Amino acid sequence: MTERVHAFTDDALGDHDAVGLASMVRRGEVSPAELAQAAIARAERVTSLNAVVHSVYESPRHGQDAEAALFGVPTFVKDNTDLRGMPTNHGTEAYVASPAKTDGSYARQFVSTGLTVLGKSRMPEYGFNATTEYANADPVRNPWNPEYSVGASSGGSAALVAAGVVPLAHANDGGGSIRIPAACAGLIGLKPSRGRHIDGEEAARLPIKIISEGVVTRSVRDTAAFLAAQEDHWRNPALPPIGLVHGPARRRLRIGLVTESVTGAVLDAPTRAAVEKTATLLEKQGHIVTPIALPVDETFASDFTLYWGMLAALAAGTGKLLVDRSYDRTKLDGLTLGLRAHYLRNLRHTPGALRRLSKVKHAHAKLFQRHELLLSPVLAHSAPKLGHISPAVPFDTLIERLLHYVAFTPMDNVAGNPAISLPMGQTDDGLPVGVQLSATHGDERSLIETAFELEQQQAWRRIQD
Repeated sequence: MTERVHAFTDDALGDHDAVGLASMVRRGEVSPAELAQAAIARAERVTSLNAVVHSVYESPRHGQDAEAALFGVPTFVKDNTDLRGMPTNHGTEAYVASPAKTDGSYARQFVSTGLTVLGKSRMPEYGFNATTEYANADPVRNPWNPEYSVGASSGGSAALVAAGVVPLAHANDGGGSIRIPAACAGLIGLKPSRGRHIDGEEAARLPIKIISEGVVTRSVRDTAAFLAAQEDHWRNPALPPIGLVHGPARRRLRIGLVTESVTGAVLDAPTRAAVEKTATLLEKQGHIVTPIALPVDETFASDFTLYWGMLAALAAGTGKLLVDRSYDRTKLDGLTLGLRAHYLRNLRHTPGALRRLSKVKHAHAKLFQRHELLLSPVLAHSAPKLGHISPAVPFDTLIERLLHYVAFTPMDNVAGNPAISLPMGQTDDGLPVGVQLSATHGDERSLIETAFELEQQQAWRRIQD
């Protein structure tokens, strides 16, 4: 078995999670500066993971509010979110970004939690791929086995958290980009409901708002604490508040079990085993688990692929106007260019695809009239070896592989529902396998409560053990 890569050691960070570190800061046992320096030292020990794209190690950006819930905890922000003084390059070689002049709208909410930002984490070009790989650069590697993908698009963040550099890191999700790397790296990754947080500039412009912001973490209580801390800055009055969830609920739930994907993808044995084990654990705790089918057909996959292509076409076509005059779309990778070409060939189908996608939320909502949660895989198979879904793979082969890998997560982005990835299984050679729980719009609380319950039944594996 290939040796794992991690940075856990006996320093100021120890093996504490973010909630534990923030408590230590409040008690005066450690300072934000000491935590930042420990995280920087850890990051420099695992540079082989290639997870950091821009660092501010000489002058970390410390939180301004000492009363904020996560004050002093070090983190990284994904490279598609503007932070003053740092470049935002979206993982592309098509241009070289200048430092942002101001914080982005969502970034202000993120830093309000008190976190100390040490830099930007790597992502694939525009977040389009499900692996953090590049046409002309080294990939981000999975700390559990560096020969394998760590997922995407929040792959750099997932690698840093799994390797113990920081306890949590920023992630966002337009088709699975929080949940996929969480599943590949053995982490918790919650995609919030549409409207749960302030939208970033990119998300606000989309005809169907599929992007949600959040974090990847190693403990459920960190995910709960982060969501509650975000609400201290801004809360959408149209959604029920989450508040700080402390543990499982007593109520028992009706849970729909989904194992058939709309793409026809066949689950590999470790993934099926992880889902079935989770269903058994939930039933033993008194929840009712019933097999169901999703209320969409294969048209959903083709419509989402067209929407995916539309985003690629917009990125390629507006770069010089909206990004930088030096923008050179010939330097875009094969996936972006392939998606753009696919969209341009099928441009006439855009109105119908958008119309059908906009109806998904209503069809999906009907499932939650009979169930409080849905249980499914995150991905159809475990993390692939690096190269399997690289942007260097010919487009027709690559898109087929992606559709038979990312077979479950996009539904919740289109419907706008919250969903969480939990590290419930593993392959024979020790790679993590995630399962997904989804809830109705606005019900993150049920996801977190159930995640706490599963965490108590099965302690998450630790990479340092």
